[in-house]
Amino acid sequence: MYRVWNFVTNYSLLLIAGAIIALIWANVNPDSYHHFVEYPLVDHFFIGHAHYDAAGQVEYRTLTLHYLVNDVLMALFFAIAAKEVWEAIILKNGSLRGKKAATPLVATAGGMIGPITVYLGLAALLGSETYSAVANGWAIPTATDIAFSYLVGRMVFGAGHPAVRFLLLLAIADDAGGLIILAIFYPSGELAPEWLLLSLAAAVAVFVLANWLPRRLDRGNDARPWSTWARNTLSFWPYLIAGCISWYGFQESGIHPALGLLPIVPTIPHADRAFGIFSEAEQYLTDLLNHIEHILKHPVEIILFFFGLLNAGVEFSAISSPTWLVLAGLLIGKPVGVLLFGWLAAGPMGLGLPKGMRTIDLFVIGCVAAIGFTVALFVASVAFDPGPVQDAAKMGALFSFGAAVISIVAGKLTRVQKQDS
Repeated sequence: MYRVWNFVTNYSLLLIAGAIIALIWANVNPDSYHHFVEYPLVDHFFIGHAHYDAAGQVEYRTLTLHYLVNDVLMALFFAIAAKEVWEAIILKNGSLRGKKAATPLVATAGGMIGPITVYLGLAALLGSETYSAVANGWAIPTATDIAFSYLVGRMVFGAGHPAVRFLLLLAIADDAGGLIILAIFYPSGELAPEWLLLSLAAAVAVFVLANWLPRRLDRGNDARPWSTWARNTLSFWPYLIAGCISWYGFQESGIHPALGLLPIVPTIPHADRAFGIFSEAEQYLTDLLNHIEHILKHPVEIILFFFGLLNAGVEFSAISSPTWLVLAGLLIGKPVGVLLFGWLAAGPMGLGLPKGMRTIDLFVIGCVAAIGFTVALFVASVAFDPGPVQDAAKMGALFSFGAAVISIVAGKLTRVQKQDS
């Protein structure tokens, strides 16, 4: 039994509200909006936007409202995404393990390669000047907004259709690919990889001291006194401290600090199974990892509201070629890439499709996965410096909501048989 509407209500309606307010505000009074976004909270601080001296070294940092939300607080959002990816990979019944995940994983590759090819290919056709200006945004149309895509997928296929499960696997794998792309291709400053040793040390230390050691001391004792003490007394605090240290290591290393909690997620004690982010049964798991996710639920709702408010404020006059390139990558590249690679995996590679799925369903799944929104908006904010190109690319991410209508039409044209149970 899935709680899709509850999930969308919890994690997306406030995000949409923030985005709508931002769009209205930026088009009514752009000066006050941009002043609000870049409002300096603390100057000469140890975290924030870097200011460099003549030698290229960080002289001081300024913590702005935008940095606080995008670089600090959004780390909690990406930690939740990482939690789902981690469980899907590591657990015995994980959705991204075994043959059942093979075709979705290949289709995911197509759903990333297709948009990149369309985006860069069309940019090249527009001329070298346009290509140079927009090339760094190649990863924007690779994104899939998992919550909205899942909701639209259920509307198109019905809750019981195997394509919905296929779409969920694809979206989780897409999230994993997006996290890797952000870490490798979009540094936040000059790279200093030696600082990642600090993140690694924090992850190893908290795993050994708060996870492995209590279980080691409890060997042969069914009462598990040390593990119980660690859970009841220490709770999530060691992981919070380690997370702060890891986040700081990411900031100083030049890798986007919003990914700074990723090394800590695998160190937290987790259940031996996962029901999935839309499953009602997930709330009854008592392991610390799920407990932390439940604690973060309401804070992340507020964070996503401010993320929409601080990132979606784009003037409609900013619509230009990057807008259409992002949309083309999503609306053309995603469906074609998912269909082509999914067919290749199911047919020539012999991996097959889930029972009850047709090859043409892959195209409809690709249409649904073209809803980029949250992650596409985030990538646009890091791919380009503030200005016309970034604003135009963000508008493309916002317009990707149109993929929902296209998906419903595609489902009708391909005669999808809805299965509600």
